[in-house]
Amino acid sequence: MKDTKTAIAVIGAGSWGTALAIVLADNRHEVRLWSHNEEQIKEINEKHTNKKYLPEIDLSELIVGYSSLSDALAGVDTLILAVPTKAIREVIGKIRTVHAEPLTIAHVSKGIEPDSLLRISEIIKEEMPKDLLNDVVVLSGPSHAEEVSLRHPTTVTVTSENMEAAEKIQDLFINNNFRVYTNSDVIGVEIGGALKNIIALAAGITDGLGYGDNAKAALMTRGLAEIARLGTKMGANPLTFSGLAGIGDLIVTCTSVHSRNWRAGNLLGKGKTLNEVLDNMGMVVEGVRTTKAAYQLAQKYDVNMPITYALYDVLFNGKRAADAVDVLMARGKTHEMEDLVNVLEERNIED
Repeated sequence: MKDTKTAIAVIGAGSWGTALAIVLADNRHEVRLWSHNEEQIKEINEKHTNKKYLPEIDLSELIVGYSSLSDALAGVDTLILAVPTKAIREVIGKIRTVHAEPLTIAHVSKGIEPDSLLRISEIIKEEMPKDLLNDVVVLSGPSHAEEVSLRHPTTVTVTSENMEAAEKIQDLFINNNFRVYTNSDVIGVEIGGALKNIIALAAGITDGLGYGDNAKAALMTRGLAEIARLGTKMGANPLTFSGLAGIGDLIVTCTSVHSRNWRAGNLLGKGKTLNEVLDNMGMVVEGVRTTKAAYQLAQKYDVNMPITYALYDVLFNGKRAADAVDVLMARGKTHEMEDLVNVLEERNIED
């Protein structure tokens, strides 16, 4: 292709993968958008649309669809991994069998694996042979695919253990519509991005119950405190949670109808069962799986996470949503900052 900069593979042609492909194409990169769905790839290449995920958007001719993973990765040294958390291991397993050159992998998913309790960057490192992996970069922040694809102003953050790799991804994406900051806190960025989905589910429930803005504001504020408590205990910088990957992502996911997690919670609040909600959504709701992982992490690190525990009971123990809210409101009195102060004091002692 003429006048293009770099060939980049985007693995996963859902709404977010396609939106990021649009950003890269706007920056004149050659974008190879991979999906296992042959019909979807045919639509991308022949009609330049991806109507299931972004129905109103026309795609640049710089975005070429691939159903062959080996063809998509040929000659590429950077890939954007945009698949659901539960598919990460499977997709990385396929990549390592068809590609023999080292890759920089930038993942854009937001979740934690239950039972193993690994963050996505840790899963990638576990699954990808060291000689095939240059660096892992995380891209996260308040960014609905629907708005990114319309070129609405959006800001995100990138992080990596190798900040040169993070800056490389920053350079690939940044433009006048899509501003990219760097952050050196990999743990905080991944934890903030994953756990905000839990709070968004709960926010949807309060809206579904008709509890109004006061309840949602309280839930978001106390939810952020839970995220910060757990993240700090795990080694994150507490300041990260006041940034794009923390409060920024929390706000957009808890307040927008674009949010799958909010929509799923809203249906739960209106009396639907979890199975009915997941059938209705038709797309992955990361917060459901992450709630289980966060529940396990809270126990592992002995962190007080009452909202997470209440949501876990609603999702997996059949508790009525209204009853879970009643339990939260009836908790014993405490100082607003007490738990986070205790965590920070413990961290200072350890340091």
